[in-house]
Amino acid sequence: MPTLQIIVASSRNGRSGHLVAAWFERIARDHGAFDVEVIDLKEVDLPMMDEPNHPRLRQYQYEHTKAWSATVQRADAYVFVTPEYNYGPPPALVNALDYVVHEWAYKPAGFVSYGGVSGGTRGAQMTKQIVTALKMMPMLESVALPFFAQSIKPDVGFQPPDTQRDAARLMLDELLRWSNALKVLRAPKAS
Repeated sequence: MPTLQIIVASSRNGRSGHLVAAWFERIARDHGAFDVEVIDLKEVDLPMMDEPNHPRLRQYQYEHTKAWSATVQRADAYVFVTPEYNYGPPPALVNALDYVVHEWAYKPAGFVSYGGVSGGTRGAQMTKQIVTALKMMPMLESVALPFFAQSIKPDVGFQPPDTQRDAARLMLDELLRWSNALKVLRAPKAS
């Protein structure tokens, strides 16, 4: 089975993205088409890009970069669980994307965005521009969660309407199709 990494993009104290990610993780595991791995950028704790060489060269000097490279490399598809900061993506997500280049290439990316009235869609849209520069394929299908805080229940966690679960399943179906289609491009080059 292909590996799907669910990347929790918010790293600030007091965040709620981990609750949204836990909800999506349950859906992804129930979907059954992927080996699911959750990556929390708060736990990864990458410093602001500090490598002396451009990431396209893969001449990583620091252990945190080597570990991040290995993490990103082992996935076949990604879902970014992301809020919107000032109409854009959170800085931790942009930094994580910028740390490596080749490791992201030829893999599909889905988005579970959350926020107020826009449901984080403006930040997800800006992130799509970044991932296309990394040769990733952003999915048209997505999950947008407006007024998400209203769906956080103290004893249950995040529980949005069932229509959001249906949107998540549709996005997972598309991620699987694109992951399979792009597999040939991810194959190591013959020397």
